[in-house]
Amino acid sequence: MKIYIIIPAYNEAAFIGKTLQSLISQSHRAHKIVVVDDGSSDRTPEIISEIAKKHPEISLIKNTSEGKHLPGSKVVNAFNIGFKTLDNDFDIICKFDADLIFPENYLEQISFNFKQNPKTGMVGGFCEIQRNGNWILENLTGKDHIRGALKTYRKACFNNIGGLKPAMGWDTADELLAQYHGWEIKTDENLRVKHLKPTGKNYNKTSKYKQGEAFYSLRYGFAITVIASAKLAFKKKDLGFFLNCITGFLYAKNEKRPYLVNKDEGRFIKKLRWKKMQEKLF
Repeated sequence: MKIYIIIPAYNEAAFIGKTLQSLISQSHRAHKIVVVDDGSSDRTPEIISEIAKKHPEISLIKNTSEGKHLPGSKVVNAFNIGFKTLDNDFDIICKFDADLIFPENYLEQISFNFKQNPKTGMVGGFCEIQRNGNWILENLTGKDHIRGALKTYRKACFNNIGGLKPAMGWDTADELLAQYHGWEIKTDENLRVKHLKPTGKNYNKTSKYKQGEAFYSLRYGFAITVIASAKLAFKKKDLGFFLNCITGFLYAKNEKRPYLVNKDEGRFIKKLRWKKMQEKLF
């Protein structure tokens, strides 16, 4: 299967070389790797350019945006800029972060999972972080969810969901919309990727309400938002996170913020969420 990869990057000089080297060394090579430098102030673009000179499948796109980290919108906007430079001759499109080290069989196994089941629309492995010298699972979400750091999509599925939404919650919206269109989500526990920079390290204080706003934008409703927020807060061991989520949800509701999904999609999402909660309880 023909694989295209897009990597948004902002001030990743310490990691981008390792990420690209792990992709260059894959047993199943990607046909194209587009790295979008999103206004870095360090040596990120220079490092990418040096590697690209020796590997023609790698290209660098320079973009200028605000330096502050805006969860969701900044990274998806950069992804979309990269996507516009690609042709349509691919089977799989990937959105990867610039601080990952992939095992050499990652793309081969991803391709195998897509081939094995034509109903599979999205595939992904799991991130590990280093703690006390050991690599352990970065346990932030359920094992049925593909992290935004390493998304891969079958082309038909990507087209069905209308691409990626430039907002916090995009990496949940994509999976919910994929299921709305009849696609299955596959997580492969055998694929472990080294995440060199812990999630949320660059988030600023103004981002703390974004998760609650994202729940609102996905039309979760208040009850599901409370449950989802409590679950995430428990994983993070942070009561303040729960309060911030609820505050963000209520703020977005009061401001009548725009939704990421339409009413029919919202009804499907609510029904699907309740069903999964019941399955886990019973």
